[in-house]
Amino acid sequence: MADSWVRDAINEISADFRRSADTHLIRFTLKDFPGIHFYLKDESTHPSGSLKHRLARSLFLYGLSNGWIRKDTPIIEASSGSTAVSEAYFAQLLGLPFIAVMPAATAQRKIDQIRFYGGECHFVSTSAQIYARSAELAAQLNGHYMDQFTYAERATDWRSNNNIAESIFRQLEGEPCPIPHTLIMSAGTGGTSATLGRYLRYRGLPTHLLVTDPDNSVFYDYWQSRDPTLTHHCGSRIEGIGRPRVEPSFLPDVIDEMLKIPDATSVSAMLALEKILGRRVGPSTGTNFAGMLQVATQMKARGETGSLVTLICDSGERYPDTYYNPLWVDEHIGDLSDISSLLQGCLK
Repeated sequence: MADSWVRDAINEISADFRRSADTHLIRFTLKDFPGIHFYLKDESTHPSGSLKHRLARSLFLYGLSNGWIRKDTPIIEASSGSTAVSEAYFAQLLGLPFIAVMPAATAQRKIDQIRFYGGECHFVSTSAQIYARSAELAAQLNGHYMDQFTYAERATDWRSNNNIAESIFRQLEGEPCPIPHTLIMSAGTGGTSATLGRYLRYRGLPTHLLVTDPDNSVFYDYWQSRDPTLTHHCGSRIEGIGRPRVEPSFLPDVIDEMLKIPDATSVSAMLALEKILGRRVGPSTGTNFAGMLQVATQMKARGETGSLVTLICDSGERYPDTYYNPLWVDEHIGDLSDISSLLQGCLK
């Protein structure tokens, strides 16, 4: 039987959920793609600023319900930033200490937000080091290692309970094409793609699921080979997505297709989307949008019409010193001029 603190904690998280409105589904069209409706589910409007707010809420409820989190339990997480921001938000809500183990290159705005919510940051040199160090800290502090990369796919109810897939399809009711041709999603833990893929199959929907993967990530290769031992010597340069190892929450069998997106294309697509929306989005959203444009191009070539849906994972306001800084981009991503010209022609 759960103790009174656990019951109160679950009630507090549930109350926070009731106070939060659903995220917007933004629709736009592009002249070069007649008959195709583009939709972006804006996850940046969550209280903690990203798609990971949903995951953090689910992980806390999972840990509380399993008896892993109790009063004063230190919470430790391995993260590239956004999950840690959202978990710091919920840890503060419950009065729990929180430590994020992150690569030293994590965007400063994310570090600032973690600290704003009362969390601490523990830095490691590379993304491959975050797992072991998180487990060590949890053992030393008698805390709970959230381990989003293992539990993301199992902590979320993919059938109902207002998961992101159910929310998307509910918001599409009454639209010109309420059943999308394709859902496009990049993978960090793989939890969101697992939720989307499972929901499509559970509901018997014909929608295609395309997962995009950045450079320096093993997900695409794993989807092709099914070799769980694959690793990469360095981490993704598109913050928040891509992994140097195969994560337990990444489920290849629920994915219909994967697409490798070069980093320069992701950043160029991010910048192009800023001009369409009139505001900044994060780099993983650029990866999503690049995949969306490739699907739209294929649909147009086949004479198809319909709707395409992807996510705004977080706001570009978190990245003024990196992906929106031309000098940083030139040093870390490379020359965007050829790709930017191609995108401008596509989006005219």
